[in-house]
Amino acid sequence: MKFLIIGDIVGEPGRNILFKYLKKRKQNYDFIIVNGENSAGGFGITGKIADQIFAHGADVITLGNHSWDRKEIYSYINEEKRMIRPINFVKEAPGRGYTIVEKKGKKVAVINAQAKVFMPPIACPFLAIDEIIPEISKTADIIILDFHGEATSEKLAMGWNLNGKASLVYGTHTHVQTADERVLPGGTAYITDVGMTGGHDGVLGMNKRESLQKFKDGMPSKYSVCEDNIKINGIEVDINENNGKAVSIRRINMHYDEV
Repeated sequence: MKFLIIGDIVGEPGRNILFKYLKKRKQNYDFIIVNGENSAGGFGITGKIADQIFAHGADVITLGNHSWDRKEIYSYINEEKRMIRPINFVKEAPGRGYTIVEKKGKKVAVINAQAKVFMPPIACPFLAIDEIIPEISKTADIIILDFHGEATSEKLAMGWNLNGKASLVYGTHTHVQTADERVLPGGTAYITDVGMTGGHDGVLGMNKRESLQKFKDGMPSKYSVCEDNIKINGIEVDINENNGKAVSIRRINMHYDEV
């Protein structure tokens, strides 16, 4: 099976290039996962935007530390099982931390977890993952983890933690695509961060003027979405659906005019 993973969508520019890409290429993939936690103006996601992403071909939407920036998503995520938030949020949080979707006769489990290092306080993602993996493995043919975190060391550690247990472990959140994609010895595809889909001539998808000013004076600043140099970042991963082992992983980094 061929999987498409799209890095953090930032605002309308990110949505526009995502939709353009999927309209032309979604038929090339068997399963599509999109991180949508910044898709609504750079902070959070709405039900309307989620519906648009699903309508364009996404099978699962993952989130992260901005999951709850739009309050309206609380009820939506409880109803929409294809949208997941980090599994190590408190148990009272809306929604779920993983979902299992059947495609082409195979059950694909997608898990979302949030890292701890340089991130808001949260329960240990390693313990949460170790607890749920044996149960998921009983029914899922393929297991994929979106690990939403800041530190490269923590993400790489999670890759090794799931080596041979998951088909794919990929990082989100930093909005900077890394060049360390590989298939680990146990058959787990890995990359530290898949990158960002949106305006790349700013700071992490937001306009640079506000970011620069905040770094200079430390005062609160209202960020606006960058609309310059729009690119789509992600990965393509081939997974053997018979044994759940990854065959290959390739980065995607395309400008709007190239899509």
